Amino acid sequence: MYARIASFEGRDSSLTDQLIQRVRDAGPGSVPDAKGFLGLFDRDAGTSLGITFFDSEEAIRNSEQAFEDMAQQFPEEMRGRRKSVDTYEVTVFEGDAERAGAARVSVLEGSPASIDDSVGKVKAETLPQVRELPGNVGAIGLADRKSGNSIVITLWESPDALRKTEQQADKLRAQAAQSGGQRIGSVDRYEVAVAQQLSGVHA
Repeated sequence: MYARIASFEGRDSSLTDQLIQRVRDAGPGSVPDAKGFLGLFDRDAGTSLGITFFDSEEAIRNSEQAFEDMAQQFPEEMRGRRKSVDTYEVTVFEGDAERAGAARVSVLEGSPASIDDSVGKVKAETLPQVRELPGNVGAIGLADRKSGNSIVITLWESPDALRKTEQQADKLRAQAAQSGGQRIGSVDRYEVAVAQQLSGVHA
């Protein structure tokens, strides 16, 4: 399974609630072959991530026009400027994303040659410890075999649960990067405002 991640910036934060409602109303059904959707929002920064899940990279390519058509239905001041669009392989999908209220998104940068090793270590060493943290409701792992980058999205029942695990998360992230021969590229925190049709998504 694969994920298309579109990142947006420069949004008018006062329009966030309207944007979230319109995204919920549109649903993943407006994009052919989409299996599920996760919408992450940072109200203060005016940024967001739209993560749409598909069975294949071909399905993502075939859906690009639908994404372009859908974007035209949202004023730019509401949706923001599209900063990037990337495709990742889904390596981990566990828990109940539809229960999540907050997400921590960590980007780990490394070599394409070591991507399988780093993914394996995250599964075997990092995620079992994440599951034990209070308030954790799931995790998503994504990998880009061309760049060697991977993304770990940990899901939390509330923003408060996310905040209370910052110290443990910092430690686990550093351990994961070191054991996988990677660098920590970025760490961002979001409100999970839209989580639709994710029951069929899997690694």
